Amino acid sequence: MLQSDVYQRIVDSLDKMSKSQKKIANYIINNTETAPFLTASKLAKNAGVGEATVIRFAVFINYKGYPDFQRHLQDALKRKWTSAEVFMKTTDEKDAPENSLKEVLSDDIQNLKNTLHQISPENFEQAVQEIKKANRIYIIAYRSATSLGMFLQFYLDLILQNTEMINQSDGMSEHLLDIKKDDLVIGFGFSRYTKRTVEALKYVKQREAKTIVITDHLMSPLVPYGDITLITATEINSFIDSFSAPFSVISALITAVTRSDHEKVEKRLNQLEELWDNFDVFYDE
Repeated sequence: MLQSDVYQRIVDSLDKMSKSQKKIANYIINNTETAPFLTASKLAKNAGVGEATVIRFAVFINYKGYPDFQRHLQDALKRKWTSAEVFMKTTDEKDAPENSLKEVLSDDIQNLKNTLHQISPENFEQAVQEIKKANRIYIIAYRSATSLGMFLQFYLDLILQNTEMINQSDGMSEHLLDIKKDDLVIGFGFSRYTKRTVEALKYVKQREAKTIVITDHLMSPLVPYGDITLITATEINSFIDSFSAPFSVISALITAVTRSDHEKVEKRLNQLEELWDNFDVFYDE
């Protein structure tokens, strides 16, 4: 295990480490099968240091940040862990329920901060422009990512009237049959990535459609098929992915798209309000 590059970096840097950094290094080396799945806050707690020290430790051994360091630790294990295995490795039976609230929300705050640093303003602006000029927009999101796709599809189609979500894998080929160069495909995928998402993005790239990929890491198998890639942090100390950061990025995309065409959107929303009043859609005391 220690022959892996990530562990070799730790060992080679031991002489230069502070006492707190050595605590982190020793914990990781002595817990090679569980440490890769811990969030920065959980690793800090287990090693007896501050969370900021853990984040600085990742940079100290020449990684871009904690998510990058953590992914290399996980890759050193040479295989994908099942949800049950991750649950077992990240669950402390002694933790009180109220600790989960504080822990998960703290991790999500860090996820949002990491995501803000990982997405460049230029990439985000390019994604907004592609959404605005697309003839048709297709959203590909399977399994837990379906929730993200539905949210984006609801608001884009409400305003743009050109958005379709593909979440039934059996009918994927029929939905994408007529895709053209001036169409846009937005694909969501997070570890463990579904084959269908990768296959769909590979196909639409062959058809020369534009693609936006929203995923969790540059090593994601979706990245090679994205004209634009938006990396969002999803790690929490659990077997589930946290979608707080992806949802925030989606909200930002919708907001930016609608703000850039203010008059058209205002007109559309006024029309919708009249429609909703006619059909008595919303509760009114």
